[in-house]
Amino acid sequence: MSASSENRERQVTYFPNAGPVNTRAVLQAAAKRFRTGGIRHVLIATCSGRTVLEALEIFPPGTPIIAVTHVAGFAAPNTQELTEENHRVLTERGVPIFTGQHAFGGVGRAVRNKLNTYQVDEIMAYTLRTFGQGTKVAIEIALMTADAGLVRTDQNVIAIGGTAEGCDTALVLQPANSYRFFDLKVREVICKPFHF
Repeated sequence: MSASSENRERQVTYFPNAGPVNTRAVLQAAAKRFRTGGIRHVLIATCSGRTVLEALEIFPPGTPIIAVTHVAGFAAPNTQELTEENHRVLTERGVPIFTGQHAFGGVGRAVRNKLNTYQVDEIMAYTLRTFGQGTKVAIEIALMTADAGLVRTDQNVIAIGGTAEGCDTALVLQPANSYRFFDLKVREVICKPFHF
């Protein structure tokens, strides 16, 4: 039997609810999956940087973690949610920090805000949210980091996202560039909320 036709069993955790209460359990489950191999990078969505700092304490030393932040101005004009202190610490610890346009919320969001009509990118975001906000975020950061050339599109990564703060979802996926969105493949669900 070839490797591609073998059945694979993996543990999936479903949290009762979404939100930051799941952060530590998500990071532990993702670190456990990382140790089994086949993963090139771990992508972690973060606002303030706290989730990535916590991940550095849980994942094995040397794990190639990439922090993905909100764009400047997301919370308020001319502000960056990643604190200067956490930016400094992450940089000192060798964690690449990616800050760039959201794959599902750029110019299309401006059109919605100005003209009160939705564009394709936000429709895709709402569709992905049927699996939970964290799933949408995990897929989005995989697109963003692939577009930035930080991850390859032929190697699996773990992508970690959440709902508001912290994290509640971890996926193993094969990234794609945003202009080739439909080449992205969700390979495994490590954990996600049941109610969201």
